Amino acid sequence: MKNSVKVFAAPFLLASLPVFAADGDIVATAAYRWHGDTIYQAEYMATAPSEYEIVSTYSAQPGYGFPISKQWKLKNDISRYPRLTTPNRLHAAIYNMGLDEMVNAVEPDTTLRTGKEWAGVWTRDVSYSILLSMAYMQPEASRISLMKKVSPEGVIIQDTGSGGAWPISSDREIWALAAYEVYKVTGDRKWLEYIYPVIRKSLDDDALTVATPHGLVKGETSFIDWREQSYPLWMQTADIYNSEALGTTIVHSVALDVLADIAAELGHKKEAEKYRADARKVADAVNSQLWLDDKGYYAMYNYGRNSSILNPRAETLGESLAIIYDIASPERARTITENNPVTPFGAAIFFPQISDQPPYHNNALWPWVGAYWAIANAKAGNEEGTMEAIGSVFRPAALFATNKENFVLDNGDIATQLNSSNMLWCLAGNLAITNRILFGINFEPDGLAFKPFVPKALAGERTLDNFIYRNAVLSITVKGYGNEIKSFTLNGKEHAPFIPGNIKGDNRIVITMADNDIAPMKVNRSANVKAPLTPVAWIEGDEFRWNPLEYSEKYIVLRDGERIAETRQTSFPANVQGEYQVIGVWHGGVEGFASEPRSNRPVNRLQAADRATVMTSKEVSYKPEQPLEGFTGDGFVEVDRSTGPVTVEFDALADGTYSFAVRYANGNGPVNTENKCAIRTVSVDGKRIGIIVMPHRGVANWNDWGMSNYLQTPLKAGKHTVTIDFRPENANMNGATNHALIDCIVVEKVK
Repeated sequence: MKNSVKVFAAPFLLASLPVFAADGDIVATAAYRWHGDTIYQAEYMATAPSEYEIVSTYSAQPGYGFPISKQWKLKNDISRYPRLTTPNRLHAAIYNMGLDEMVNAVEPDTTLRTGKEWAGVWTRDVSYSILLSMAYMQPEASRISLMKKVSPEGVIIQDTGSGGAWPISSDREIWALAAYEVYKVTGDRKWLEYIYPVIRKSLDDDALTVATPHGLVKGETSFIDWREQSYPLWMQTADIYNSEALGTTIVHSVALDVLADIAAELGHKKEAEKYRADARKVADAVNSQLWLDDKGYYAMYNYGRNSSILNPRAETLGESLAIIYDIASPERARTITENNPVTPFGAAIFFPQISDQPPYHNNALWPWVGAYWAIANAKAGNEEGTMEAIGSVFRPAALFATNKENFVLDNGDIATQLNSSNMLWCLAGNLAITNRILFGINFEPDGLAFKPFVPKALAGERTLDNFIYRNAVLSITVKGYGNEIKSFTLNGKEHAPFIPGNIKGDNRIVITMADNDIAPMKVNRSANVKAPLTPVAWIEGDEFRWNPLEYSEKYIVLRDGERIAETRQTSFPANVQGEYQVIGVWHGGVEGFASEPRSNRPVNRLQAADRATVMTSKEVSYKPEQPLEGFTGDGFVEVDRSTGPVTVEFDALADGTYSFAVRYANGNGPVNTENKCAIRTVSVDGKRIGIIVMPHRGVANWNDWGMSNYLQTPLKAGKHTVTIDFRPENANMNGATNHALIDCIVVEKVK
C-alpha cells in the first residue's frame, strides 16, 4: 500500500516511536496528529477550508473496491438542527458533515438507513445510533425505526445472523435501551406504554433461553457477528451460543434496569422490584466472573463445551458499556481506561488480534465504538484517553471525508473486508463526541442534566444554537476547560446544571468551566499485537498431542478448564480422564485461543429413533437433493413445531454430573446468516435442564451432522428419561421454520 511504505511498514514498532510535540497539536500519536484545522498522517493531510467543507489528499489501497471520497461539501439543509460554533474550524466541519450525512440517512418512510451501502433498519445498528445521537437528533425517525424491529408476536427482532440468528446472536435487548432513550428525549408516555410489554416479553423469553443460573448471558458478542472474526475456527455456532460475552451480558443487565425504571414509572411496583433484582444479579456476575485482576479490565467472553475458560482479550465496546452504565465501579472504570490497550490509531475492537483473519472486526477500529470509548474515558476522568479516543473518530472522518464504517488497525486505511460511507452509527458517534462530552448533555426522564468534560487541549468557547428539546429551543454555551462547573446560568440567572423537562420557549444556557487541571491518568499505548494461531489438538492413546506453532515460546495445557501445566513440547500425558485443551503463547506472554476440547471420557449415544420411528430420505417432510446419510444409528427423528416430544431412556451407572448434547442436521440456511435456528427444551425425569440449539449448517446441507450446545445436570445412579420438546419460548425469529433432524443424544459423565 502506498500509505504503508513510510510510517506503517513496521506496525509493531509504532507504539515505541516518539509522538509529535509541535506547539498547537490537539492530538498527537505515533501515527497522526491533529494540528489546528488540519489532520496529518504521513504524507497525507485533511483540512477544513470552511465549516462546510473538508478536503483530503489521502489515497487508499490500490484496487480497493468501494468508492473513496477526497472532499466533503455540505449538500443538505441542516438549518433545523443544532448549529455548532467552535474555535476549531475542522471540528465544526466534522460536526456539520455528521449532520449532512444524517439527513442522507433518513429514508422516505422516515426510517434510518444503516449506511450508504447498507439499506434497511438493523436492530443493533439503529439502537446504538439512537443511544449515541439519533434519539435527540431524529426522534421521530428513531421511533419509527424501532417499531420496524418489533415482530408480529410483540418481541424485539434479532436480525439475521450466525447459525440462524437468535439465540446464537442475543444482543437484541439493546433495542430496550434505545427505546427508553427516545422516551427520555420526548417524554411521550404513550411511547413508554408501547415499549413496556415489548421489552418485558422479550426479556422474559430471554430469561428462559439465554440467561444462565450463574447470572451471565449466553450468545455472541454484541455487534461482533462474523464468527471467525472473533472466535476460534473450531467453534461451531452452537458453541457461540454456549459462550457468555461481556458486551451482550451488560446489554441484558441494563435492559433489565430499563424495564424496572419503566415499570416503576407506570406504577408496577412488584415488577420493578423483580427486574431491578434481576439486573443486579447480572451486573454482579459480570464483576465476579469476567473481571481480570492481572489485566485491569474485563474478559471478552468465556467459551468451551463442558468446561468454560475466559478469553482474556480486551473488548472495547464491552469495556465502555461497563463504565457508562456503572457496571464497573468508579475505581474499576479508571483502571479500565488506563489498561485497555490503545494503538496509534485508537482502541481496537478487541485486543490482541487474530493472526489468520483479515481486517473487519478483527484488526480494526470502528469510529462509533471509538465514540463510546471516548464517552467512557470522559466519565472515568481520563483526559488523555478522551483526547486520543476523539482523535480516533475525527482522523478518519477528515481523511476520508465521510463517516466510514471501519478501518485497518495496522495502517488506518479502509481496505477491510466490508465498508460503507455515510455509516449511521459512525456519524452518530461523531455527533455524540460534541454533544455528550464537550457539552455534557445527558437526557433523564424528567429533564436534561449537564456535565461537560472539556480537555485542556480543547479549551475555548463553544455554542450549540437551536438545540431542540421537547417544547423548548436551547442555546448552550460552554466556556473554558476542565471537568468541574464554575457557574451555570439559565437566561442569565444562576441555576443548577439541570433543566426540567417541562421547560418551554427560547432559553439560553451558559456553562463556565472551572479551568481546573484534571488529575492525570495513564493511557496504555501499545503496538497492534497479533496473537498466536490456535493449535490443532487430538488425543492419541494416553497422549494429548498438538501441532507445533511457529514462534511459540511455550504452551499452556488445560484439563476441564483448569491450567495444569506449561510446556515447550507438543504433547502431554492424558492418563487422567477429562476434557483437554492447549493454548499457544508468544514472546511477551501473548496468548492465542485454546484448541478444540478433546475428551477421553466414555460417552453414551442414545439413539433418538427406534425401529418404530426410523425415518429415511423418502419420509421426511422436505425433499432432500441427495439421500440422507451420516447418521449413527438406524435412522433419525425429524422435528418441527408440530411434532411431539422426542423421548429416550438413559441408565446412569453412578451418581454424578452428566452432560447432554444432541447430534443433529439443519440444512435450512447458511452458517453465517438467516433466522431458522432450531430450538428445543430438554428435560430429565420431567425436570427442565435447559435449552439446546441446532443452528443451520449450510443451505440444503442435510448430511452435515454436528453437535448442539452441551447441558449439564446432576443425576443419581439408575434409570432416567430424557425428553426433548418444543415449547412456546422456543419460537425463533423465523416463526414458521423451526426444524431439524436429530440423530442421537450424546451423554457424558463429567464429574
